Parts: sequence; C-alpha cells; structure tokens
Amino acid sequence: MPMYQPSSRRREYEVAGGGHVLDLETAVKDGILGGGDRVVSGGGGGTGEKLDLKKMVEELDSIEVPSVFICPISLEPMQDPVTLCTGQTYERSNILKWLSLGHFTCPTTMQELWEESVTPNKTLHQLIHSWFSQKYLAVKKRSEDVQGRALEILETLKKVKGQARVQALKELRQVVTAHDSAKKTVVDNGGFGLISSMLGRFTTHAVGSEAIGILVNLDLDLESRANLMQPAKVSLVVDMLNEGSIETKVNCTKLIEMLMSGRDFESEIVSSLSLLAGLLRLVKDKRHPNGVLAGLGLLKLISSHEGVRSSVVSIGAIPQLVEILPNLNAECVELSLYILEVLSTLPEGRLALKDCPNTIPNTVKLLMKVSENCTQLSLSILWAVCGLAPEECASVAVDAGLAAKLLLVIQSGCNPVLKQRSAELLKLCSLNYTATIFISKCKLTRTIQ
Repeated sequence: MPMYQPSSRRREYEVAGGGHVLDLETAVKDGILGGGDRVVSGGGGGTGEKLDLKKMVEELDSIEVPSVFICPISLEPMQDPVTLCTGQTYERSNILKWLSLGHFTCPTTMQELWEESVTPNKTLHQLIHSWFSQKYLAVKKRSEDVQGRALEILETLKKVKGQARVQALKELRQVVTAHDSAKKTVVDNGGFGLISSMLGRFTTHAVGSEAIGILVNLDLDLESRANLMQPAKVSLVVDMLNEGSIETKVNCTKLIEMLMSGRDFESEIVSSLSLLAGLLRLVKDKRHPNGVLAGLGLLKLISSHEGVRSSVVSIGAIPQLVEILPNLNAECVELSLYILEVLSTLPEGRLALKDCPNTIPNTVKLLMKVSENCTQLSLSILWAVCGLAPEECASVAVDAGLAAKLLLVIQSGCNPVLKQRSAELLKLCSLNYTATIFISKCKLTRTIQ
C-alpha cells in the first residue's frame, strides 16, 4: 500500500506497487502528484488567505486523489497526517482510535510498535494542502469562467437572429447542461425571460429545439411556468414533440411534465389529441428506450387528470399499450399498467380493454412476474375486464393460465388485499365451468408453467 516514509537525509514516499521511491520535489515536478502542474504555495492563490483544507476536501470529493494522500485506515484523504515509528503514515484521528482500542501494531505492516508516539508529518500535510488548493482554485476559476461565458452568450442572444441565434442557443444549452453554476447565472440574469420570448407561433424548430433544451435544465418558478403555458408556446412544444428529433421529443415531454407540476395547471392544455398522439408514437418507438420511458411517464401524469382520460381512450391508447407490454422493461411495464388501470375506471376504457384480444393473455403473464405492484395493477385490470363480460372473458382468462396464477398469488406472501381480490376473481372464473373441468384446467396450466 502506498505510504509516506520520512528519512533522515531527505523526505520520500512510496508510489503504488511499492517499488519506486522519489523525493517529494521530484514527484511534483514529474507530475505524479498533480499532472505536472506547479503547486500553489500557501494555498491562497496569491491572495494571502489560507484555504481551509477540510472545506476543500469536502467540495472536491469526486476527484481522484493521489494514493499517497489516502489514509490506509479510512481510505479518505488525510487532513492531519502523522507518522508511526514504522514509517507508515495515517490520519491522526484514525490511528489514535486504533491505538486506543489496545492495538500495539502498525495497521498496514502489522509490525509491533517499539514506540507509541506519533509524529506530525508537516511536509506531507503541506503537500496535501498545496495540491488541494491548486485543484480547488482551478475548479473555482472554471466555474467563474463558465458563469462569465453564460453571461456573454445571453448578451449575444439579445442581438443576433437566424443561424447565429441557433448557434448561440446551442452553445448555451451545452453550458447549462454541463455546469450547475451556469443554470443559476442564466436564471439570475433574466435568461428565462429572454429564452421564453423566443418561443411562439413563428418560431423555427431549430430555435425551439435549442430553447427547450435549455429550459428543461433550469429551475422554473410558478411565474415562469405560467409564462410557458401560453397557448402559442404550448402549441409549439406539441408540434415539436410530433416532428422533432428523439432528443427534442424527450425534452418536450420533460418540459410539459414540469408545467403540469404548477398549481395553476389546467388539464385542458394536455387534452390536445395532437399531444396524446405524439406521446403514443414516442412510447411505441422501441429504438429509443429513453423516449419510451419519458413518454409513458408523461402519459401516466396526464391520465391522472380525470377530465383527460376519455381523450386518451378515444385515440386508441389502450390497444397500443397492451400490444407493447411484452417488450417493455420492468419500469415501463409498471407505468403502462398504471395507465391501463386508470383508464379501466371509465366504461369506454373497460370496453376497449375487453375488445383488445391480447389484454387478458398479456396481463395474465405479468402476474407474480415483475413486482407486487404490477400484480396488483394486473389483477385490477383483469377484474374490470372479466367483470364486464364474465361468460365471455372468464373462459379466455382460464385458458390463458389465469387460474393457476391466481392460486400462486393466494399461496404467496402477498398482502391480504391481493389475496382477497385473487380469490374473488378465481370464484368468478370458476362459475363458467363445471368443477371437474375447472380443476383439470388449473392442474394443466400449472403443469405447463
């Protein structure tokens, strides 16, 4: 394990692998401890103010730290390194705790300690502080540069049009996507109002796509959401959801979802048949899983508004969702079942489920397969369908293996509500058979499965 080892003639450390020993000055010069950059002396970047090491370590927790700076006990960067008589270096609090537990050995080498005292490793502490200071100041400078660049682009956007505007928006989108500090800068300096003003009836898709890509990365307050809910702007977003690239479509769904989280949201905004049709096309496009997930997420949110459900049913959402069930991952299956279960609360929804030939087979297959929540949703859908036309649907359900699956649910550790619903559905199915035939079908389907 890499360790810092003091020497009487020069201070040295051992790099990973244990075979190559260098003095600190050479290590820094050769870039082993910092990519070859010059170490900032004093840690203040020329200001004379000493930076707090603890703060820097916390804020730079995601960067890769040289192994020589890592305490072998905690595997965290050392802030107060001390060296044992064996030459091994540890964070002071960690090694003192080790010794206080009655251990009289070196944790790394397991050598017995001939001396219990620990010696502050000031040279290594200075090097650690200098290295973190350098990285901290570099990160801070990059952040300031990013904020400055965001401001420059905002000023440019006030002056340019056409392709130059598209290019400026594209660059701003890249900046806000990559840097949190840029998002705040854009919002604090009127960026939302500027970008929002570019969305309207005569906005080109090139401008709209980039503008929406920026907006979905910003924290929008209620007033901002209300501004974006203007009919012309919503119409543009819906239009691009239908005709844009997959990235644009996903951003449009995210933006509409953000707008729906506002208190003053009106369900009429998302009752547009064009919006619902666009979402269905998105969820059926299995080439883009991220689009399927985004589309189903928004469709679930829309379906939670009672006044919109009839529109969702009217555009044929139920048979389309039923058909894609077998090809979805677990997360998307749960979203789809939620939507179908909500739509089954409508008379026309139950009728559409009954008329779809694959509703029962595809739903039965999901019982006891994905999650308990999926099983609950599937049972609710099956109950709605079989309850609508028991003579017609119960036989189809049993032939699809429903009876055996219901017995599995009843015998499992599922919650009592699921067991009760399963028992009721099983009873409903059994009414359409003589006892002997029904039992034989249960045994047959369980054998096949």
